[in-house]
Amino acid sequence: MVAQVIHGSEIDLKLDSVIPPNITTDDANFFTHTAFRVLIGADPPTAFEFMKVSEAEFPALNGQGVSYAVLQFPSGSLNPSHRHPHSAELLFLLIGSLKVGFVDANDVLHTQTLQAGDLFIFPVGVVHYQYNYGRDLAFAISAFGSANVRTIPTPGLSKRLPSLARLMHQILRR
Repeated sequence: MVAQVIHGSEIDLKLDSVIPPNITTDDANFFTHTAFRVLIGADPPTAFEFMKVSEAEFPALNGQGVSYAVLQFPSGSLNPSHRHPHSAELLFLLIGSLKVGFVDANDVLHTQTLQAGDLFIFPVGVVHYQYNYGRDLAFAISAFGSANVRTIPTPGLSKRLPSLARLMHQILRR
């Protein structure tokens, strides 16, 4: 007869949690960020807009390894090519449709058409973009694996990313 013993343990929340070292109050307001309230009921933007919350805007994120952004894409708008050198980006499309893409280390352009409800991951450090090819507003939320995500624009586009004209042609063709 063979016996297996499985050991389990409860999570010790006091030992396994990370409370930011800069907290000086018991007040739960420290853990609440309200800046996104301005989006509720607001008129849609006329150009691409984003609003982010990182440790700079929300100190409770210190030590948590996460941050967040809300992205609004009027019809025909583009979130230009950029990269996040130390964080992946997980995009959740709530409303509308988007063409998204990134260039991998082998100079291969990976594109996808997203519909409301879809998730897309941009791996750490890749040059990527999002484009609203539809007639209606697209609204997305991005989560990042860093409390201090850096966004590096690539206005001239890197050598690994096709020219903007070629990129737009590829987007519109698919």
